[in-house]
Amino acid sequence: MTPGIVGWLALAPMGLLLLASVWTDVKEGRIPNQFVFSGLVLGILLNTALPEGQGFASSLPGGLGLWGALAGAAIGLAVMLPMYLLRAMGAGDVKLMAMVGAFLGPEDILGAALGTFLAGGVLSLGYAWKTGVLRRTLQNIRFILYSGAVKMAGGGSSSLDNAPETAGKFPYAVAIAVGTLGYLVWKSTGKVGWA
Repeated sequence: MTPGIVGWLALAPMGLLLLASVWTDVKEGRIPNQFVFSGLVLGILLNTALPEGQGFASSLPGGLGLWGALAGAAIGLAVMLPMYLLRAMGAGDVKLMAMVGAFLGPEDILGAALGTFLAGGVLSLGYAWKTGVLRRTLQNIRFILYSGAVKMAGGGSSSLDNAPETAGKFPYAVAIAVGTLGYLVWKSTGKVGWA
């Protein structure tokens, strides 16, 4: 189930852009739009220009076509958008996941997103512990869950207008890179049932 040389070569620019995004997110606390938009365009171009296949991370590597790349980007955007609307992550993180979707397509972006959320949870707790804000982070999580449940039970909509002070900012590009690349490695070992 390994993607082969064509698949890995097509995914290499995505990997490099993810690593560059991690570097700038850790150093500067932001993900440059030039990384995200150039990757988005490149993912769409590669999926359109290369011979047709089942995606770059499949056993039959090849492009998914224009609509496959756009669908992957849209799903990548959609899975992260709620976190942005809750102010739990920045717009750069959302756009970065859309870029990943343009390379991976609609099926593999779901696996990459799941890997990202798992990596993000573990890395965020480790980051909070290392920086000494784990207690505040856990209190904030409890507040969000409790206030959301109370408001929903009362028929209202959940909002974070009265949220407690933030415990800090975690460079989420790290989680996106670890989750995406981890998913691709895991898939290449044949442990994932997707095509």
